[in-house]
Amino acid sequence: MITRNRFFIRLIWYTLAGVLLLFLWRGYPDIQNWFAPKPDASPRTVAARGDLAADEKATIELFEKSRDSVVFITTKALVRDAWTRNVFTVPRGTGSGFIWDEAGHVITNFHVIKGASEATVRLSDGRDYRAALVGASPSHDIAVLRIGVGFKRPPPVPLGTSHDLKVGQKVFAIGNPFGLDWTLTTGIVSALDRSLGGNGVAIEHLIQTDAAINPGNSGGPLLDSAGRLIGITTAIYSPSGASAGIGFAVPVDTVNRVVPQLIRRGKYIRPALGIQLDEGLNERLKPLLGVKGIVILRIYSGSAAEQAGLKGALITSDGGIVPGDIITSVEGKQVDTVSKLLARLDDYAVGDTVKITVLRENRTLEIAVTLQPGT
Repeated sequence: MITRNRFFIRLIWYTLAGVLLLFLWRGYPDIQNWFAPKPDASPRTVAARGDLAADEKATIELFEKSRDSVVFITTKALVRDAWTRNVFTVPRGTGSGFIWDEAGHVITNFHVIKGASEATVRLSDGRDYRAALVGASPSHDIAVLRIGVGFKRPPPVPLGTSHDLKVGQKVFAIGNPFGLDWTLTTGIVSALDRSLGGNGVAIEHLIQTDAAINPGNSGGPLLDSAGRLIGITTAIYSPSGASAGIGFAVPVDTVNRVVPQLIRRGKYIRPALGIQLDEGLNERLKPLLGVKGIVILRIYSGSAAEQAGLKGALITSDGGIVPGDIITSVEGKQVDTVSKLLARLDDYAVGDTVKITVLRENRTLEIAVTLQPGT
């Protein structure tokens, strides 16, 4: 009995000794820290930075001067409850815009306010204003809003030009991507005179840029290195819907031509020839006729085209089409689709006379046409 008790006592002591050794082995670093002198925990010395680089200073100055001219737009839409038939407003989306003039006009994309029942414009100092729609041009993706700012009016964005842009120029976009207000992104002009189709409307003459543009940037200004407006950021090309380095902007030369009409009339009147065109039919006819151009289907009576002597197609008794004039260029610039023809004409104003090159019975003719108001 005594021997058994001694065995258990030894077993307990050996176990305790083993546990103690294991604790000392595993906890040695902590035990060492207990008795080691405490390290110096004071803040480190800050290294002198020196002056900012010249391009950094220029970018900072550009943003600080332009920030107050950029606005944050939120929209709401009316919905009807299917059960109660009650109508109420729900948030629809967000976008960007910028101050156009001292009268409080704000420019944004048409798709930012499309389908909205109301829009609120927030200035950089936090003031909110209910906006009124002045006019819109879906074919250019441009809309004009107006807010009533009684005091401390934000400055308009300085106006630049886009006809003289060069691929490789630096560009700066300010907007509100994903609701992150007043965000600056930078890049270069990647390409010029791009086309972008969608929802049945093709937008021409677009500026392509690699400056990061995301949902919420739409409607914001694209600036050059002098802080001048050169375009309105309008879209991105990305399957995921996020920036993939390919963004597009409506050029400022287009904006400066369209916006004054929207402010005056509430709509944009395109210059036209007075002819009937059909994009789908034209694309089917071209390979059958073996030509590149736009087939004039019909000349409207009393139109500018009729006065200039242009000829439309003839419909035969069996439903066939005998082509008349086929437009191949405008002022020497080739056109091969209806959307490109409309874009070339849109470079001019109603009342301007332009030279239209047509193919008629295998002959090339140059005809002067004075542009008329379109519908």
